[in-house]
Amino acid sequence: MVPDFELDPRLTLTRGKMDDSSDLRDQPGVVSRFFSSLELKYQYYLDRLTPFTTVRWLINLVFNALFIARMVYLQGFYIVTYALYIYYLNLFLLFLTPSIDPQLMDDDDDGPVLPSKGNDEFRPFMRRLPEFKFWHSSLKACIFAITCTFFEFFNVPVFWPILVLYFIILFCLTMKRQIMHMIKYRYIPFTVGKPKMAGKEDSGKVVMG
Repeated sequence: MVPDFELDPRLTLTRGKMDDSSDLRDQPGVVSRFFSSLELKYQYYLDRLTPFTTVRWLINLVFNALFIARMVYLQGFYIVTYALYIYYLNLFLLFLTPSIDPQLMDDDDDGPVLPSKGNDEFRPFMRRLPEFKFWHSSLKACIFAITCTFFEFFNVPVFWPILVLYFIILFCLTMKRQIMHMIKYRYIPFTVGKPKMAGKEDSGKVVMG
């Protein structure tokens, strides 16, 4: 005869508490859910803005105007301005650079080449930094620069005309090197449009029956 065993109620309660605690650990916290929801909303509005190129760059222009106005009003934070526009220059160079370096393509005969003649196969210019990422990165950098102007720690005293002169020299040298690169490998960093095939003119006479 098999004896009947009765479970201890205390063991049942302990097991129930352990299951409840494991369920609570599996559930995301309030802070995690808040940031996840915020990230989804942010991505949603970014996706909505993607096709509106002019609107996006106008927003960027407004934030840059706010930053410059705040810098002029405070008469400081010149080092932040210099760092911001050096970052803009770096983004702009990536925007003008093809995704595949033509110098590397010269060594690989089987790889894709940039069209250099009018009758070559049409290939749109593929950038190393796409336009949307260029806009998004520059906007985030501008917002970060505006935030820095609220902290006196970033207001490093510096003679700003030297920074302006150095930026102009750096811009000219960098753009000269980029233009020489474009001339050497014969490419234009813009896609004008897919060429259309022109049909033959119909010069035949219509015979009326």
